[in-house]
Amino acid sequence: MPVTVVVGAQWGDEGKAKIIDLLAKEHTHVVRYQGGHNAGHTVVVGDERYALQLIPSGVLYDHVVPVIANGVVVDLPTLFHEVDTLESRGISCADLKVSSLAHLIFPWHQAHDAIAEAMRGDDKIGTTLKGIGPAYADKARRVGIRAGEVANLGAFATSVRARATAENQLIAAAGGDTIDVDEVVATFVGYAERLQPFVTDTVALLHDALAAGHEILLEGAQATFLDLDHGTYPYVTSSNPTAGGACAGTGLGPRTIDRVVGITKAYTTRVGAGPFPTELTDADGDRLVDVGREYGTVTGRRRRAGWLDCVMLRQAVRLNSLTEIALTKLDVLDGFDTVRVCTGYRLDGAELSHHPDRADVLGRVEPVYATLPGWGTSLASTRMRSDLPAEAQAFLSLVEEQVGVPVRVVGVGADRDDYLLWTA
Repeated sequence: MPVTVVVGAQWGDEGKAKIIDLLAKEHTHVVRYQGGHNAGHTVVVGDERYALQLIPSGVLYDHVVPVIANGVVVDLPTLFHEVDTLESRGISCADLKVSSLAHLIFPWHQAHDAIAEAMRGDDKIGTTLKGIGPAYADKARRVGIRAGEVANLGAFATSVRARATAENQLIAAAGGDTIDVDEVVATFVGYAERLQPFVTDTVALLHDALAAGHEILLEGAQATFLDLDHGTYPYVTSSNPTAGGACAGTGLGPRTIDRVVGITKAYTTRVGAGPFPTELTDADGDRLVDVGREYGTVTGRRRRAGWLDCVMLRQAVRLNSLTEIALTKLDVLDGFDTVRVCTGYRLDGAELSHHPDRADVLGRVEPVYATLPGWGTSLASTRMRSDLPAEAQAFLSLVEEQVGVPVRVVGVGADRDDYLLWTA
């Protein structure tokens, strides 16, 4: 399999890093294809916990070349903090590659992000205020600054100064706090000089790797229902986390992809505002949050939690051409006497045949549930399908029946090796 895509099948935070870490064993390149430092991936290795925001999870393997591809927007302070942190813990980032076509984030993007969110009043999107959306907006407006421009520090400084000066006028007009142009230029020229050794023509790099017979893993940030086009707009991210975005975000054509792994939790969570049909606002919801440690890797925000939604998963299968499911955090349900799975939606008393295409409609649907008995025992030490309690096997079989693709991997704990292969 030359190219595998790993994509979140819900609203993010599905445990993608754990599955990417597992799959990275059999790949030579792990490539981040979209998003910015507003997404966090956490990998637990023994007693060590690694929280990654920009650098692909495969960096933890010596044989993997980690690549930040052209579809990513890169915050240089975050990138180098991450590099320094990993290096201080004995993880080399010497092989890291950053696409010359990746756009950079600057302080004016964060200023615009804060202004836009404040102007929304009570109707906030729930953005992380890290400048991701404004950076993608500049990319679309064709005024962004790309990583490849650091090759000429003088020209880079001129571009940063011109953009900072122009953006200051807009920030002031909107009532925001203007930035210190001289300080920004000096700071980012320093970052630019440090970035130079990492900048690469990653499109050529990846195609050369394929030609040499290597296998490539593409990882997205966020998830299907935060996709700018196909998510619960406007409560979405500013890029395309879906599998189609992997092609635009890397320069690899669709015919190179032959495996698309969708990641889902055994329940559902989301951060920020927006519709959530299976959300639980009772003790069961609190229990999912507490047992699952459902707090953002980057922001620390408490996630909203609810039962697994197979209507969403069926839509994710469609949108991404998923070949399989990796289901994480099954162990979080260990203590529940009964477990519920959403198998359909009703709207105004009528059952829907598909996932709604509008967020306002999704906000009005009533979930239809299948109720299953819990298994009442810890799954943490389980490594074989046959060792799972019959009730847990029934849960996984229901998911497969509902979504139409097989569940191949099941997560049963936080540690790196806490998983089993769910294969017939």
